[in-house]
Amino acid sequence: MIDSHSRDEDGRATPSPIRNPQRASIAWLAGKITLGLALTLSLALPGWGQGVPPGNYKMGEVLPIQPPAQPPITEMDWRKVKPPERFVVKPPKGAPNVLVILMDQAGYSDPSTMGGPIHTPTMDRLAANGLTYTNFHVNPLCSPSRVALLTGRNSHQNSMAGVTGTNTSYPGDSGVRPLTISTVGTMLQSWGYLTSYFGKNNEVPDNEVNISGPFDRWPTRSGFDKFYGYIAGEQSSFHPNLIDGTTYIATPRDPNYHFNRDLTTKALDWVRATHSLTPDRPFFMYYAQSASHPPHTPPKDWFERDPYKGKFDQGWDKLREETLQRQIKLGIVPPGTKIAKNPDTVQKWDSLDADSKKVFSREMEVYATLTESADFEVGRLVDGLKEIGMLDNTLIFYIFGDNGGSVVGDLNGTFVEWSSLNGAPEDVPYLLSRLKEYGTENSYPNYAVGWAMAGSTPATLGITFSSGGGIMSGMVVQWPAGIKAKGEKRRQYTHLIDVVPTILDAVGIPAPKYVNGVEQLPMPGVSMRYSFDNGNAPERHRVQYTETAGNRSIYQDGWLAATIHSALWEPKLRTDDFSKDKWELYNLHEDFGQATDLSAQYPQKLEQMKALFIEEARKNNVLPLDDRRAERLNPEVAGRPDIMYGRKELTLYPGMPGLTENSFINTKSVSHTITAELEIPKGGATKGVVMSQAGMFGGWSLYVIDGRPKYTYNWLAREHYVIESHDPLPSGHVTLVYDFKYDGGGQHKGGTGTLYVNGKKVAEGRIEKTMGSLYSLAAETANIGEDAYSPVTNDYDPWDNAFTGTIDKVMIKSQ
Repeated sequence: MIDSHSRDEDGRATPSPIRNPQRASIAWLAGKITLGLALTLSLALPGWGQGVPPGNYKMGEVLPIQPPAQPPITEMDWRKVKPPERFVVKPPKGAPNVLVILMDQAGYSDPSTMGGPIHTPTMDRLAANGLTYTNFHVNPLCSPSRVALLTGRNSHQNSMAGVTGTNTSYPGDSGVRPLTISTVGTMLQSWGYLTSYFGKNNEVPDNEVNISGPFDRWPTRSGFDKFYGYIAGEQSSFHPNLIDGTTYIATPRDPNYHFNRDLTTKALDWVRATHSLTPDRPFFMYYAQSASHPPHTPPKDWFERDPYKGKFDQGWDKLREETLQRQIKLGIVPPGTKIAKNPDTVQKWDSLDADSKKVFSREMEVYATLTESADFEVGRLVDGLKEIGMLDNTLIFYIFGDNGGSVVGDLNGTFVEWSSLNGAPEDVPYLLSRLKEYGTENSYPNYAVGWAMAGSTPATLGITFSSGGGIMSGMVVQWPAGIKAKGEKRRQYTHLIDVVPTILDAVGIPAPKYVNGVEQLPMPGVSMRYSFDNGNAPERHRVQYTETAGNRSIYQDGWLAATIHSALWEPKLRTDDFSKDKWELYNLHEDFGQATDLSAQYPQKLEQMKALFIEEARKNNVLPLDDRRAERLNPEVAGRPDIMYGRKELTLYPGMPGLTENSFINTKSVSHTITAELEIPKGGATKGVVMSQAGMFGGWSLYVIDGRPKYTYNWLAREHYVIESHDPLPSGHVTLVYDFKYDGGGQHKGGTGTLYVNGKKVAEGRIEKTMGSLYSLAAETANIGEDAYSPVTNDYDPWDNAFTGTIDKVMIKSQ
């Protein structure tokens, strides 16, 4: 057996003691032959050696690690041949378990650990026994951040400039991670680690999120033994579209179900089971929480307890001041730090009327409740590791947010997040009318922009911005067996791409140069291990670019140059010419909150920084810049693959799993016809869903109730349009048709719907408003024979709504 932690003077693996003297010389020779020479002797091995030039490679620089070449056995009689020992690759002795925890769309200063108003006792506890990195940076959007975190390469190198679902065909934005980049899961899996991925995955191109795949970029084909969670930008916490491995599964039938709680339970189950069976193998776990991302819906018991009631009545401006004072006291920021000014378009709290203050305060109360409950779930996971004796040698990265606080809720916040994208923004009177439901299962809410600004203290801004709170995140590292310092702050500039190099450094293995015969792109990230026991060590991550939707920045040795090209809540781009963007310049060593623009004082420095951005942009596939917004949701306009491209008809059969909007014929802002071929039993009270799309916050359903066909269109959980027949379906073969004639004249308009049974019109009605942009991104699905996940209508049970007759097929035809 080759024990990979035994090495020669060159760092290559050497054989462990072998009791078979007949093979001793072979084992010694194998240990001394370079891996490159071994490659040339074993090119016939599957998946090995393709494109790998001969040379001297250290153990692990070429993956997968292959057994040394063995001479053929010439002895015929097995009795005379000692069985060879099995070749096993193990991590270096003492290699730690690794747990990477990522919270979703939270602000830098939200958690109490970073001076914020939200109680995060688990993060506080880990910080007290570890290190708090106060100068840690992320990307401005979730997909770019997540690929950077898992690969150690920049987002555009991963071809992920934006979130999946908005990708284009440009080299830095296709959404397809190139073969030249492998995940940390693949690296550690090749060294014998148990690897798992729990939670949100938003790194798979939308056209690949379906039963046909391909599955190459799904977690279980990207280095992770186990995946449990969802593949989408966001989901309902009560009715998520869950995936186990590559299999779609139903939401558990539990009235108290909540995704974050389920996620933690599944993660604990996995780590306990694998440790029980293989206690000698370390694990790598990526635990990607859905909080604090919209929808801001905490677990029911937390919501009912309402721990933050009245805690934000002072408003976001005062909250920023309170947070800064706590940050200075905790040593998060230095004394004298100033608060950056909010964009002029963000309301000042004192200018708001009483109704607005009531609505906005409640939005933050619900968000804070969700965020604290998520930290509690992290605590359950950490406690579980402690209970089985694995915590001491587990390297934990707790990253509190992947892209800053959400600004997608616009200036007022939302009850249903999709409202603005569908041309129906929500005003304060409407939000006030739904306030009792806000944060419950009946809502899909997001808070107002002002709270995202407050969560970025001492900076401002949030998601989609390449400076300030859009790229700052609180981060704690704990490793009792590997870090001597406890409860200390680290102020060196660090970034998501530094996490993988740090893991490899702590484990004691090299970054691979070849994986499956493909040369790997070098990692630009820097291991943070140099700072573990030396808070005064000079920072090693000296240059970092950032870009999203035309917003861009460049960091170098304490200086930051940045420009805001687009703010989502503003109806227009700030300029339509990238060359006219106004750049700002900050000295972060003296102005951590980016409050004082020095561009006029140091124009030459600004020009040097702008030139550096262009240099980094060319190096990392950033160009061209693309500032399109909603139009990128359309695959044809954006230029990305679409499995429905050019298709106007789709036939569905029973047993097909739910289809996301990108895997289904478009039914938005177009005339279309649904034709269902059914078999209705004699004398049976037929009921259930024939075909549905999306769910309780927008969508449609064609179903049967009391034997009668019925169609309901749910417009943003505000209005339900119903078309139904008074007569039951006849027994035998039935052709049920729903035909929709769209009024035209742009998106979000109305139309007329008609029901036919065996060619006879049985009902007709008006649908005055429709959702023309999207129903739910990749969360809710189109389903045949049922309404999966959240229900479109309350006419049927969320779980028991399957069609009780027989469906031969359903055909969708769009014009």
